Amino acid sequence: MAASTHTVTNQVPPLVGYDVFSADRALTEGVERHSAPALLDETRAELTALGRAAGSAEAQEWGALANENPPKLRTHDRYGNRIDEVDFHPAWHQLLGRSVGTGLTDAWGRPGGHLRRAAGFFVWTQAEAGNGCPVSMTHAAVPALRTEPALAAEWEPRLTSHRYEPGLRPAAEKAGALFGMGMTEKQGGSDVRANTTRAVPLDAAGEYLLTGHKWFCSAPMCDGFLVLAQAPGGLTCFLVPRVLADGTRNVFRIQRLKDKLGNRSNASAEVEFDATWAHRVGEEGRGVRTIIEMVAATRLDCVVGSAALMRQSVAQAVHHATYRAAFGGELIDKPLMRNVLADLALESEAATTLALRLASAYDTVQNGGDGADRERAFLRLAVPAAKYWVTKRCTPVAAEALECLGGNGYVEESGMPRLLRESPLNSIWEGSGNVQALDVLRALQREPEALNAVLREVGEARGADHRLDGAIKGLLTELADLSGVEARARRLVERLALVLQGSLLVRWAPPEVADAFCASRLGGDWGTAFGTLPPTLDLASVVDRARPDGS
Repeated sequence: MAASTHTVTNQVPPLVGYDVFSADRALTEGVERHSAPALLDETRAELTALGRAAGSAEAQEWGALANENPPKLRTHDRYGNRIDEVDFHPAWHQLLGRSVGTGLTDAWGRPGGHLRRAAGFFVWTQAEAGNGCPVSMTHAAVPALRTEPALAAEWEPRLTSHRYEPGLRPAAEKAGALFGMGMTEKQGGSDVRANTTRAVPLDAAGEYLLTGHKWFCSAPMCDGFLVLAQAPGGLTCFLVPRVLADGTRNVFRIQRLKDKLGNRSNASAEVEFDATWAHRVGEEGRGVRTIIEMVAATRLDCVVGSAALMRQSVAQAVHHATYRAAFGGELIDKPLMRNVLADLALESEAATTLALRLASAYDTVQNGGDGADRERAFLRLAVPAAKYWVTKRCTPVAAEALECLGGNGYVEESGMPRLLRESPLNSIWEGSGNVQALDVLRALQREPEALNAVLREVGEARGADHRLDGAIKGLLTELADLSGVEARARRLVERLALVLQGSLLVRWAPPEVADAFCASRLGGDWGTAFGTLPPTLDLASVVDRARPDGS
């Protein structure tokens, strides 16, 4: 019997038992917009099933358990034999198994694969983000492997399989396999040309022995890894299997697991190679060019993943404000709280819309034919710009959403601290903000067709909103003089991303969403914190659109 002084009232029910996909209007409308009509019913059914799973109590429990019980390294067995294994909580395997089983590593060979995969990645990230790391790298390894047709023929069916088979065994014995990546080293970080890992060729064609270290090797229990090392001809890409064809374990010494701010369910390791067998992927000296398609694909997943974290943050904040009463009424009806929630919802919808547009461009490129070259050029500039901006917006959105829950959001049980800890990851992974900004400059200076493609995209909305038109003019002024541009690269990339987001929302979002975005992000009628939108806007409609199911 509860004590009379401890009657619980005015507490918000958990956001559980809902369809993460169907409750998200920006997501569902984007999938409908970009899907081929013949695929839409199948895609919608697939994402609805995943959305229900992601919003279930079971998946939420898996996510909590996988993060409360992070992976553990076992370097040796009881007899002193080196084994270099990582143990995971069973919840991790449930999460990863659902990711693979839903096809989140299978985009390159099925119609509309990139859009439906990106939407699925967006949905399942909201259940738990850490398992997305090996999923993303496995998906992204395919284009790099295709530079070696024999390797692609061997590995691609395993990487795109819908079967999750954990455990270290020869890949040939497994129906499905996962890939990781090892690019950075402690002396160079993002400057991979400073890598010192050596690759010594063997007599057999394409075979080498690697010796060196990797400072961040993601998901060390994967079946294979794409790594960079210095061959006689220069920096080269290699495939390193964990287990060799004869069943013996490759030399892959896990020195320690990283103790990370977030992403705690997933293992990231420092590893040592010592005469480790590897197969060359691509030509010697062209390692960066070989692996760049993998990097581009994982950068898109950074955009999708950050957009997903923003969406879940906003959903939790709107849900809380719907059920929480304060100062004589529900929080969601208070003008100031409504302003905050609408501001957060704008950021979330802009990120979602841009992420899906990029995914649809990948499908066009994959299909070939009319428009493929233009979309390839569009992606060359739009992906690093989006990666820079969307991932940077994730942390302030998560922090403000947590504040909407007050003290209830500051405790672990709410799930909000996990979202906040996870939020900086994608801005660092696959190149931090400066790396992305410099990559945009490189594309501007070397690939004029990329800028032309982005400007054509932006131009689709020209004349529809005077604030967007003004922002486009300002962007063109910035681009007219690229002297000393490195020092203002972040400013330029921010403008580029905002104009691109604004153009997409003007074309596709409801008028109240586009109006609020253009007024604040492009028109300058905005403060420096969330909740500073012009009060004359239709903020109630923006918030209503962001409601999760059941609110």
